[in-house]
Amino acid sequence: MTAADTIHPLELSVLAHGVAMIAEEMGAVLVRGALSPNIRERRDASCAVFDAGGRMIAQAAHIPVHLGAMPESVAAVRARRPQPGDVFLLNDPYHGGSHLPDLTLVEAVDMGGVIGGYTAVRAHHADVGGMSPGSMPQGATELVQEGLIVPPIRLVRAGALDEELLAFILANVRTPAERRGDLGAQLAACANGATAWRAFSARLGAARLTAACDALLDYAERRVRARLAPLEGRTGRAEDVLEGDGVTDADIPVRVALAVRNGSLHLDFSGSSPQVAGNVNTPAAVTRAAAVFALRTLLDDDVPTNDGIARAISLVLPARSAVNAAWPAAVAAGNVEMSQRMADTILAAFGDAGVDVAAQGQGTMNNVTFGGAGWTFYETLGGGQGASSKGAAPSGVHVGMSNTLNTPVESLERSTQLRIDRYALRDGSGGAGAHRGGDGVIRAYRATAPCTVTLLTERRRHSPRGVAGGGAGATGRNLLNNTPLPAKCRVVLKAGDVVTIETPGGGGYGPVS
Repeated sequence: MTAADTIHPLELSVLAHGVAMIAEEMGAVLVRGALSPNIRERRDASCAVFDAGGRMIAQAAHIPVHLGAMPESVAAVRARRPQPGDVFLLNDPYHGGSHLPDLTLVEAVDMGGVIGGYTAVRAHHADVGGMSPGSMPQGATELVQEGLIVPPIRLVRAGALDEELLAFILANVRTPAERRGDLGAQLAACANGATAWRAFSARLGAARLTAACDALLDYAERRVRARLAPLEGRTGRAEDVLEGDGVTDADIPVRVALAVRNGSLHLDFSGSSPQVAGNVNTPAAVTRAAAVFALRTLLDDDVPTNDGIARAISLVLPARSAVNAAWPAAVAAGNVEMSQRMADTILAAFGDAGVDVAAQGQGTMNNVTFGGAGWTFYETLGGGQGASSKGAAPSGVHVGMSNTLNTPVESLERSTQLRIDRYALRDGSGGAGAHRGGDGVIRAYRATAPCTVTLLTERRRHSPRGVAGGGAGATGRNLLNNTPLPAKCRVVLKAGDVVTIETPGGGGYGPVS
């Protein structure tokens, strides 16, 4: 009998909720303290708690694209031999990060002079330097063009903030005051989680805490393997494409072969595109996040979100490919767009294996980044969800690898030199079917001063697919003063120009009777 076997099932449930609440409370501290609308209003961030061995014990219900990627950050920090109480900052996609705007803080929780766990907060900052305001450049071909690269480095040592390091970072961004405020909120969230984790440990005792962590991870793994058991021996294949890399418009294939063997999910991405010139490549951590997300959608809501889920996943990723990029490949759009397409493709492969899956949602985050003198602004836009056998899909929501909220018009206009001329559902854009796909949205931004807009969008040529005879959702459109814009572009605006984004609808489920 292991120590984990001594945890009663009822106690395990209480412990699972208790650890999850630590991560959720970290998120509450973050959004209350953040300055930028992207973190404060949209909640484009994730918080997680790790044990002393670097295993993710709980992640708040925040951003799916961070699901499999946050553990990489903690692993990268542990490789730097942190001391109790240290807080590390990083964003390097090849050393624990995802893409450069996602600044991650990891605190080594001090428990009586030893590291008793880690708290981590990842948040998307509206600018981290680089060739384009907002640090989501269209056309970037190497990582250094996308912004300031931060390998895991101590921001707080022995409880003291390194003001010189912070000054260096803030000197390389366009909005230093906002960045300082958002980093301060992240530090507060990490500290809140550390305090709660220490209290959790004091209540259980060190040995009992270790047993509880083992039990929580084992429980999640058992639930995953139990869900996969009826699918044992099944296989499926699927293929999809991204609509260009920002350098060319050529379609970029994503292929996956799925198999369920020995209670595990095996995903082979062989045949996917080699690494491309533009920035839609992804590091392996983001591909892992897409796999964890796709599997998580098949599980019941009460399954804890921790590293136990990833134990049941095996990946084959071609070297130097668009789904497993190598330095110095640019990756800003990969985190937000390639991740969506990989999730779509994995779920389609499940469908090919006979699993009842929903139709495709909008399949894009519709990344919109503005920047002018002294300000930057970033948001993603919702669209149509795909319908399923359970019913019609919601409209105007973030889908797939994104789980952010809407930016209120009042907050946007207060923080930028933009005005919203129109914000509405895009009626009729959802796919037809026995159950109709959700509709996209229309959002029109009017510049009140000269500025730059960068768009990184998808599903402008290829529609989200319906399933079981359902119709496809409508493709999206980007417009400048009613003139079509490419899916990925950077445009200089003058006062009075209007950029309109029409987001895709979701696919329908089942034929219309």
